[in-house]
Amino acid sequence: MEFLDLPQLVSAAGTVRLPGSKSISNRVLLLAALAEGETEVRDLLASDDTERMLDALKALGVGVSHLGGENWLIKGCAGRFPVKQAELFLGNAGTAFRPLTAALALAGGDYILKGVARMHERPIGDLVDGLRQLGADVTYLGNDGYPPLHLKPATIAPGVAVKVRGDVSSQFLTGLLMALPLTGEAATVEVVGELISKPYIEITLAIMARFGVIVERDGWQRFTVPAGSCYVSPGTVYVEGDASSASYFLALGAIGGGPVRVEGVGRDSIQGDVKFAEALAKMGAEIDMGPNWMAARAPKSGLVAVDLDCNHIPDAAMTLATTALFAKGTTTLRNIASWRVKETDRIAAMATELRKLGALVEEGEDFIRVTPAALNSAAIDTYDDHRMAMCFSLAAFGTPLRINDPKCVAKTFPDYFERFAAATKAAPVIAIDGPSASGKGTVAGRVAAALGYAYLDSGALYRLTALAAQRAGVAWDDEAGVAAIAAVLDVEFSGEEIRLGGAVVGDAIRTEEMSAGASKVAVLPAVRDALLFRQRAFNQRPGLVGDGRDMGSVVFPHATLKVFLTASAEARAERRYKQLIDKGLSANLPDLLADLVQRDERDSQRSVAPLRQEADAKRLDTTHLTIEQAVNQVLAWSREVSL
Repeated sequence: MEFLDLPQLVSAAGTVRLPGSKSISNRVLLLAALAEGETEVRDLLASDDTERMLDALKALGVGVSHLGGENWLIKGCAGRFPVKQAELFLGNAGTAFRPLTAALALAGGDYILKGVARMHERPIGDLVDGLRQLGADVTYLGNDGYPPLHLKPATIAPGVAVKVRGDVSSQFLTGLLMALPLTGEAATVEVVGELISKPYIEITLAIMARFGVIVERDGWQRFTVPAGSCYVSPGTVYVEGDASSASYFLALGAIGGGPVRVEGVGRDSIQGDVKFAEALAKMGAEIDMGPNWMAARAPKSGLVAVDLDCNHIPDAAMTLATTALFAKGTTTLRNIASWRVKETDRIAAMATELRKLGALVEEGEDFIRVTPAALNSAAIDTYDDHRMAMCFSLAAFGTPLRINDPKCVAKTFPDYFERFAAATKAAPVIAIDGPSASGKGTVAGRVAAALGYAYLDSGALYRLTALAAQRAGVAWDDEAGVAAIAAVLDVEFSGEEIRLGGAVVGDAIRTEEMSAGASKVAVLPAVRDALLFRQRAFNQRPGLVGDGRDMGSVVFPHATLKVFLTASAEARAERRYKQLIDKGLSANLPDLLADLVQRDERDSQRSVAPLRQEADAKRLDTTHLTIEQAVNQVLAWSREVSL
């Protein structure tokens, strides 16, 4: 599984231009395809969901031309798809699957609609029931109430008042409303129960109006499409920036200081999720807003918990759940039952992952309650859900963490983590690499003390792994066995004291035997993988100095300062000899020199994370330097890079 490790963040500021709204993008594409005339769609979201819609429209015979960048030309088919028989794969794109189901059910063709396994678990029965009331012929190919579907030509009954539940997904009502003009008859939809996610219906009505169809409505319970309604191209349509995506960056500003400004969506937006800014303001954030931009900064007194009905911001409300980790008190988010029928059961998923971090969480059918606590480093599972990945990136302000399957953000925001990195500043890292006995450990420890940073002796982790394996009777060349030990290594660094399993190890890891053992286990890929996140979890405020053989190349490739500290083999052998003699241990200088030469060869030639100087690392040869001189040089370099 792919993963992305995030260091602990110290601040956030900057400007982010948002990608187009997914909800608007797929609505505009479908209506442009159904309209009479050509529509130029500008600033379309480039994502998995829009790709599924574009692919489907092409398969249905709609003229689709890429004009470059985020701009497309759609040649409308005036309500009649040229291709009358097709099998469409729509991935996990609900904003494509549900509206296309309604449109194709009324289009008079023979179509099969499929998706990924999760899409086949997302309910669609209420939409199908509504279509069947109109006379549509829709068959379930798997479980009743769920995709995949088979749509066949049917005689559509005129003048029927369709009833549809409003408390499961607003996409059912959206699909019906967008498809009804295809009948040519007056048609009415009555909503049974409370309509959730009302702002998304507002988006639907606004875009339908842009294409010439005005829906008459009686509150949120009754919607009528007049007879003779048909879609006509408005010529050019600009897609707003995604208001749900704005929530992550506004929250960054509220948590990380700010200001963080998002452009592409603002006060004049037709998207309900712009009201996320109001929710953030209730938590104390300072919010500024213009017609096409919003900005947020942290309150001087800190964020506070809220108790909020989130029916009006169902997607953006997820961002509040992770923002709550940094608020005083218990945050309760209510009326979020729709989370359970999204890309995953988001209430259950959110609760599970928040608990991994150490938060206290209570969940119900339509609410989640979050009480913050000291955060633990953890690997966050994302459930193939783009919003889970983006929401939990905010937790990096409290602790280093790992995001599993980070590429799931491609559904709506393919370059999210690049934009995220550009708007945030991580706790700085000084990575000091070098061969054995070069003095890097001593130098790194003193630099860390001078700066007030944490210190990571990565070599000690491998020595501890070798020692733990030996004590467990696991051979050092048993990759699976040693990796299993590394994955649960109970280590504690406290000043100059190191504990393994709660007991001080002292010089047990500094013997030549353990040095050899560390070198042997360090070449095992599975062991290195097991220790990678453990090492990265040391990257916390105010900063870290880490030493090893792959600090700058593998563990912290984006380190603020990289140093390659070395010395001649003879000088290093003499230093090691003196260390051992001073500790009352026997030593043989020629043997030590031969061992260092062999270890250098082994470390530099290994296939996984070989010892090497990175191109952006500063070389420091300490053969003729004192410890103080070496430390002062590293500190001077650190001042140059403005840690």
